Amino acid sequence: MSEARLARFPVAVLPKRLLDTRRHDRRAIQVSPLLTQCAGLDVAGALALLKTRPVGLTSEEAAARLLEHGPNVLAKDQRPSVLNLVWHAILNPLVILLGVLSAVSFATKDPRAGTMMVAMIILSVGLRLIQEAKGSRAAARLKAMISVKATVHRDGAVSEINVSQLVPGDVVQLGAGDMIPGDVRVVEAKDLFLIQGSLTGESLPVEKQPLEQSPPPAAPLELQNVAFLGTSVESGSALALVVATGKDTYIGGMAQSLAEREPETAFDRGIARFTWLMIQFIAVMVPLVFVINGLTKGNWGQAFFFAVAVAVGLTPEMLPMIATVCLSKGAVAMGRKKVIVKRLNAIQNLGAMDVLCTDKTGTLTLDRVILERHTDVALRESEEVLAYAYANSHFQTGLKSVLDRAVLAHDEAQARACITAFTKVDEIPFDFQRRIMSVVVRTQEGQDRLIAKGAPEAIFARCANFEIDGKLVPVNDVQFAALKKEYERLSRDGFRVLAVATKEGEPRGIVAGDVTPYGKADECELTLRGYVAFLDPPKESAGAALKALQGHGVSVKVLTGDNELVARKVCKEVGLATDFVLLGDDMEKMTDDELVHAVEKTTLFARVSPAHKRRIIEALQSLKHTVGFMGDGINDAPALHSADVGISVDTAVDIAKESADIILLERSLLVLDEGVLEGRKVFANILKYVRMGASSNFGNMFSVLGASIFVPFLPMLPVQILANNLLYDIGQTAIPSDSVDPDQLQKPRPWDLKELTRFIVFIGPCSSVFDYTTYLVLLFVFGCWNRSTPEIAAHSQSLFQTGWFLESLLTQTLIIHIIRTGKIPFLQSRSSLAVAILSVLVMATGVALPFTPLGPYLGFTTVPLFYWPFLALTLVCYALLTQGVKTLLLRRRWIGL
Repeated sequence: MSEARLARFPVAVLPKRLLDTRRHDRRAIQVSPLLTQCAGLDVAGALALLKTRPVGLTSEEAAARLLEHGPNVLAKDQRPSVLNLVWHAILNPLVILLGVLSAVSFATKDPRAGTMMVAMIILSVGLRLIQEAKGSRAAARLKAMISVKATVHRDGAVSEINVSQLVPGDVVQLGAGDMIPGDVRVVEAKDLFLIQGSLTGESLPVEKQPLEQSPPPAAPLELQNVAFLGTSVESGSALALVVATGKDTYIGGMAQSLAEREPETAFDRGIARFTWLMIQFIAVMVPLVFVINGLTKGNWGQAFFFAVAVAVGLTPEMLPMIATVCLSKGAVAMGRKKVIVKRLNAIQNLGAMDVLCTDKTGTLTLDRVILERHTDVALRESEEVLAYAYANSHFQTGLKSVLDRAVLAHDEAQARACITAFTKVDEIPFDFQRRIMSVVVRTQEGQDRLIAKGAPEAIFARCANFEIDGKLVPVNDVQFAALKKEYERLSRDGFRVLAVATKEGEPRGIVAGDVTPYGKADECELTLRGYVAFLDPPKESAGAALKALQGHGVSVKVLTGDNELVARKVCKEVGLATDFVLLGDDMEKMTDDELVHAVEKTTLFARVSPAHKRRIIEALQSLKHTVGFMGDGINDAPALHSADVGISVDTAVDIAKESADIILLERSLLVLDEGVLEGRKVFANILKYVRMGASSNFGNMFSVLGASIFVPFLPMLPVQILANNLLYDIGQTAIPSDSVDPDQLQKPRPWDLKELTRFIVFIGPCSSVFDYTTYLVLLFVFGCWNRSTPEIAAHSQSLFQTGWFLESLLTQTLIIHIIRTGKIPFLQSRSSLAVAILSVLVMATGVALPFTPLGPYLGFTTVPLFYWPFLALTLVCYALLTQGVKTLLLRRRWIGL
């Protein structure tokens, strides 16, 4: 995981190795002194210090503070300035190489070549700047659709605003699933537990309380009344005072102390390897060409400039621009299809994804959970069980799940009436280890009653009795087995089942030094009361969506916290095979190696925890799969970070949205499938340029070496090579808008350097064959060997150079249409209109150049009339040969197009 994760705001689950404060310079990373002061004051003192009040700031005060402190974002989230965009575009090895070569040309008094190289730099950098600026604006518009909100008190009212608009002095409400929107001082709290492992490495939630701490502890992270940006609420609720925002936060200072680089994808690494491969080619070729031409021609000055021009010709200077434009266009196209891209480089991973791990709720099902049954242990309808479940859901302050909402939506007067008979005493928040949520209420008789609701197997393990027909019956293993069979009948019918249990006790007071009189240890010796059963019908579109993803080479694996029986039934109804099922308890007993062998064939993982999900993803990645994970809950954040591409929905909790790379505006696998196809289009178009540039350069190496050895003059003037390269580059600028054949989208295409090497080795020399035939025809048919007088020699040289320029430019432009598809070009597959028009314009410009006033300036002359039929025949033969070699490679499956 890259340090760049640190720069995303708000930060979700950051790697411990980055955020362990012991690894950073304490002088560079400081907690705001104001935050420490607030921690040592009581609530009234903290509010006074921030010049605010319990009802929050006014809009006017907030606006003034926003101007003073700036937006509540970290550096990476701010839109880049023009200077940053320019610097980013220039700081590229290919552009730097061109700049050095142009400087050398001007220094050695070759302004034509220097000017041509400057024009190429302007073309590459300029187009990239324009597209990056457009992409930045489009990304800002798209991200605005998924911006994280904060619930804030302003003007005496409660409202939701973007977290970027928060300022010191704001009073915010926090609930389960919320990200902490800044460094805050807790003002009020009820069972507030935070996940702050991203800062401390702790695996367990930490409770926060509003009491002042004086003197404060030496380690800022040990402050019990302070919460930091980058952490999240697991359970409970609170009011908090915002003390520091943006770069003034603890994690903001840490972000500035680290290199802020985007995490590299496999595609990024492949592009980098290709770039340096081209530079290595140049490092070998240029000195060789210089020495050969110097020795054979005797003019070392000309040889030097020719070698410089060859270096430029071998430089794929348009690659950064092509990649940027492809990614930007892809992001905008995906946005139109309700897929929002938060990180551009994630587009390629989405296209390369071959395994999708997802929960079933809302993905395979409608996410409209209905409470269908409320029964005793004998599966007879029970109003008492419903009343207990209703009280549990009503009194809890944590994030209410879809099951809680279904219970509360159940229109039963008796269930609602029970609330008036209870007074809440305490609650024991849900966590994914226990899988139980409990509340403690005081009855009208003055007794405390603990009401627990959770996974049946978790409740069973804590029960000493069960109730049937008004009698309490002690349980043993045999009876529990019988009870398990009863609730499994509901599961087999597709119901999601929760067990309900209670425990009576004497009332307790507040324990000294502890504001929570009840804890997890009290969830014992329970009495099982019965079950509540929910139905979440499958989506009608789920089956078609699964077939579409599988047809595009993406296998779907379901990771759910539900039990095996419910998950099997849903999977069966949507057409997903469940021949192999793995349970979370079984995973616990497996070594990593055993899990790696199991995950490949398993399609359903049931009763899994957040840690299990992460292990599954990492096991799949170890098998060289590109793994996507789709989740929307608090428990999904670790898996979203571990996956190659994290996918969430705009209705997800804050921590899930901020952990994801891709956000779906509609929770549908069909929408995701559309996004996958767009990702593959982006990859296909970038790969077109890479293949064209690499194969063309490889062929040019042989052509230039041969011409340097046996042609008695420079085969092409340096300025002509540069003009050829500039026109070819212009023709390539339309590649990002090119159409992609449907068969190129049928399966994931990860970066494959071996396949690219085979393509270069076989396709590249095809151009050299016709370069050499052109040399021979120009030398022996058109008499370019003739150097009997200086005038004839000059004309022969100019004719040869013009003839090769035309053949080289036209064949390079034509090859675009052959390499872009695995089919027969022009007949079975046609390029986009933009590519076709630019190809025609480039070829027409090249043909017209010798006849224009610019022709003599560039050293061109008109070619004989008979040369044009020869050139036309060369183009036809070249197209046929390249198409034949390409078809042979495809049939042998040595390459894939």
